[in-house]
Amino acid sequence: MDSLNGFTVFVQVAETRSFVAAGRLLGVSASAIGKSVARLEEKLGVRLFHRSTRSITLTAEGTLFLERSRRILAEIEAAEQELSQVSNAPRGRLRVSLPLVSALVLPVLGEFMRTHPDIELDLDFTDQMVDVIQDGFDAVVRTGEPADSRLTARRLGTFRSLLVASPDYLARHGRPQVPADLLQHRCLHYRSSYSGKLEHWALRLVPGEPSLQLPTSMICNNIETRVCFALQGLGIAYLPDFSIRETLADGRLESVLTDYVERTGVFHVLWPASRHPSPKVRALVDFLCEHVFPEKPVSLLPSAATPPQRSHPFHAHPASG
Repeated sequence: MDSLNGFTVFVQVAETRSFVAAGRLLGVSASAIGKSVARLEEKLGVRLFHRSTRSITLTAEGTLFLERSRRILAEIEAAEQELSQVSNAPRGRLRVSLPLVSALVLPVLGEFMRTHPDIELDLDFTDQMVDVIQDGFDAVVRTGEPADSRLTARRLGTFRSLLVASPDYLARHGRPQVPADLLQHRCLHYRSSYSGKLEHWALRLVPGEPSLQLPTSMICNNIETRVCFALQGLGIAYLPDFSIRETLADGRLESVLTDYVERTGVFHVLWPASRHPSPKVRALVDFLCEHVFPEKPVSLLPSAATPPQRSHPFHAHPASG
């Protein structure tokens, strides 16, 4: 602790260039400051300051030692804050922006509420872009690679898109064998509320084959409607696998053109960059990473060093933090 106190005194003297000013900040006399510096110099075996009756300046060794001392004190402060936050129970209002994929996150968030009853969830489901910091969100869930240097990101898991239809529909209209067969089918589409564009069905085409202008039998701006209409035998829908796992497992929907569908994606949870996120944010991030895709490994991703961008929802491609 004496060594730590010496670091603190040294940094204060180096920053104020005065024993008197450093003593005033630390609540001790100038004489005590001078003795502390002298003991530190004796211990290190180097002179840290040039002293005169008018000024105090750093030596070359002092300048080098100042950089290291600041780093050491910063790490100690960070450790103290981290341990302090561990002892604080997560509580308070937590404002979270989520994409329109309620089937994926609602069961998890319900369990999160039961686990953390002192956290008040303020959930905003939107297909619009949001600026996490400017719009006052504590965290957001989005797809795509993070591209906002102001945010910290953690990977939740991956998904892939599938083309699906009901057995009844396929019995009546036939099962497409190649992507071009979709031109003779009823297609259920998604339109982004943000861009106004129809979602592109990422299909592997025969080399030289022109892009397909797919028929449009229905357009909506959410997942649930497309799942519902596909279950009613009204057409073929292009959907993320997590939204149709149960209906595929029990046979109410069937996957078609599986070998031709190419799109995969990744979910992240993002929050404003901070060395010490609040306990409520850390609780949410850890809970989502553990429960949204429990079978997927979780990894930390650094924020991309690119200019700040606004956050995109699930259906925007590509998405940013």
